[in-house]
Amino acid sequence: MSARTGRWICSFSFLLLCAASLPMLGNANLLQELGPQEYFSSLQAGRVSLAYFSRNVSPSAQPFLEQIENSVEALQDYGISVVKVNCPKEDVSRYCGKENALRKAYLFRGNILIREFPTDALFDVNSIVANVLFALLFNEVKYVETLADLQNIENSLKGRSNMVFAYVPATGTAEHRAVMEAAFVYGTAHQFVLTTEATLMKDTGNDEPDVSSARLFFCHCQRAMDLAQPCRRTPMEQALTMLNIHRHLKLMGAPLVTEVAEDPEKVSTVHLQLGLPLVFILSQKETYEADRRTAEFVAWQLLGKAGVALLSRDVVDLNVLLRSNVALKTPDEGVPIKYLVLEDTDEVITLVEDKSKFEQIRENEDEEEEKENDNQDIQDDQVVEAISRDRKQELPLEQILTLTEETFHSALLEAARTVVLFYASWEAVSLAVLRSYVEVADHLKGTQGVLLSQVNCWDWPGVCTKENITQFPTIKIYEKRGRSLTYNGMLGTEELARFIILSQVSCPLKLATIDEAEGYLRGELPSELSSYHHTSVLGVFSKATSVAREAFVEAGNILSGHVTLGMYFEDDALALSRKYAVSPPALLLARSRGQSVEGIALSKQNAQDIVQMIRYELLDIFPEITVQNLPHYLQLGKPFLIMFSDGDIGQIESKEMLKLAKGRPQQAFVTCWLNLKNTPVGHGVLKAYFATLPSLPVLVWVNLHTGGQVFKFPPDQSFSEVNILSWLEKLKAGLEIPSSNLSEEDWKPPLPAYNFLQMMETTVPEFTLHTSYSHGDTQEQQQPEGSEEKATVREEQPKESGVKAEKGQSPGRDLRGTAPRLARREKRHSEL
Repeated sequence: MSARTGRWICSFSFLLLCAASLPMLGNANLLQELGPQEYFSSLQAGRVSLAYFSRNVSPSAQPFLEQIENSVEALQDYGISVVKVNCPKEDVSRYCGKENALRKAYLFRGNILIREFPTDALFDVNSIVANVLFALLFNEVKYVETLADLQNIENSLKGRSNMVFAYVPATGTAEHRAVMEAAFVYGTAHQFVLTTEATLMKDTGNDEPDVSSARLFFCHCQRAMDLAQPCRRTPMEQALTMLNIHRHLKLMGAPLVTEVAEDPEKVSTVHLQLGLPLVFILSQKETYEADRRTAEFVAWQLLGKAGVALLSRDVVDLNVLLRSNVALKTPDEGVPIKYLVLEDTDEVITLVEDKSKFEQIRENEDEEEEKENDNQDIQDDQVVEAISRDRKQELPLEQILTLTEETFHSALLEAARTVVLFYASWEAVSLAVLRSYVEVADHLKGTQGVLLSQVNCWDWPGVCTKENITQFPTIKIYEKRGRSLTYNGMLGTEELARFIILSQVSCPLKLATIDEAEGYLRGELPSELSSYHHTSVLGVFSKATSVAREAFVEAGNILSGHVTLGMYFEDDALALSRKYAVSPPALLLARSRGQSVEGIALSKQNAQDIVQMIRYELLDIFPEITVQNLPHYLQLGKPFLIMFSDGDIGQIESKEMLKLAKGRPQQAFVTCWLNLKNTPVGHGVLKAYFATLPSLPVLVWVNLHTGGQVFKFPPDQSFSEVNILSWLEKLKAGLEIPSSNLSEEDWKPPLPAYNFLQMMETTVPEFTLHTSYSHGDTQEQQQPEGSEEKATVREEQPKESGVKAEKGQSPGRDLRGTAPRLARREKRHSEL
């Protein structure tokens, strides 16, 4: 090995340039001609020489001598001298005395004969250089004939070194020369293995039908730590020339994935320097691990064809990154980086492997965007229309933590309460709620003990399935002690923020003294609730009413986040309840911060009954109907006596309606009003009730639950309690004609709900989007149900290699963490 180490003074770059940079010297000047004694006395230890012994050159030997002379420069580059030894007639030595010896060339290291070559095997420069280097490197370039030989060499290299495996149909060819020249330069870095056996190529799984073509594979044995794990192979797809092999080995020696933390326009890698494109996978810190796996998977697929870099959004401030999840940089000067939104890694690979398909992706993207612009005015869903109209607006998600399968459970332990929005990035309502969620994050900024986070169920269906998420969007609050609350209220900003704040306070809140109980009824609440005005509900229990108390506690758990409840069950609870003319168990309601307290006996001792009772008692006596509270009043199943007004109703009308609501008849119907300025949807309601819009204010009786008849209070009568009650009696007696009858059509979804999580790809959990497999990998990749854990560590092997994937490498084909998506393209929104 010491002699070969000395040869490294000739760098590979020098070898590539020497032919162009050295002055052209005649072959006759480089070919030494010596006598036998002079030749053998000039041999030096370690120096290699190729000698041809000759007397009189016969015409048949002339072509060989010309090729020997032509090879002088090529062999000199490797420190090998070429000598023509002129034998005198009287010389009868081994090399000059026999006619048979004169038809051979001899390779010496010092005065030791390494190999003798028949002259007909050295028919041109390529064969001379190939055979000489092959003989010189005989102990270092392994020649194999069987698959077992190849596997033994692989096993010996695993975990230590990589292997370059070459197949040439015959020795002495230009391809053979290129392989041996590469082995001379890179032999200390990689183990070179050579074969000329076509059957061995077929045994290795090579699916190329033409075995007449030379092939070269880079075998990544250094990464294979298990003897049962075959070395991954990356084929060289170019012709076997010295330049192409050098280029291929340079690419194999480059980092699999480069991490970039600077402007991608300034990035330069060995791939760009060698004329190959560079693919950027855009990442963020919350999904770094998944993005890293995605980048590594793409890098293996594109190894030798393009470079792959992981570009962090968190450290590079480019607006264009927010609209894309993949970028492509070509080696052409002056060509800007192309930023794209792609669905899966198949499309990423298409960028490199098929330029025509890449252009088609761009054209489809433009056509789809143009089509969306054309269809914005004819959307039949207002939420989808709003999302489509504002799809390019970016939401500031800095205050919301993005969770993955890896970070979900650990994040629940970071704060006293973790709020999680489970959504699907392609679903319009989810993206609409995401805006409200951002506003909630701004509203609660700085609130101690509350962490807002999100999980994209399209990317992480495993998390959502385990958390029993059956619809999108779903909002849950997790407490450190293990309890969780599911929000089932309106999805607006104010309602959601109120739920999060109220959930911070124990429900029910246990009060220790009568003074605390009285203060609670006066509205003296924890500081977190200071901005939320509501009716105070206090449950009063004696020691003998433990069953009712336990049911009240269970009801409090159900109502947590929606209302605040207090509970008093000390020895003097009886004195407190008697003050308000009730006996335990009882509810005390303070509707106006303690100015008036109403006592209600708690006759039912079932948690669900108590929940229903509390919800009913918290309803206003004469409420203003809004989109938010209408469902609560519809659940009562009663007719509506509703006054429509264009602004606040007058004091006289308000007083009369309030008297009507507090009277005995209010038990049979809901007395309410609707302000069209606050709730513009009321205009549509009136259009449904009447052929022409009536003058306001107008009082309407409507029974949505039976018959759907709509009656209008006579406009020539004043809104007094007496007149309204008289009119209601006529309605009851059937003396009034309805203004209209509402349709009996049931308001149901037009189609049944989809269980999207169940429909998602679950064969390989890591591959959640549009996973596809190479032809030869289908059986290996498809795991039976229940083998989820094994499937997560499988990695697809490029079909050229013909071997199984490496263990311990989790791929990420779906670009899950790089950018949220809506259907095939990302859509944003700005309003409900």
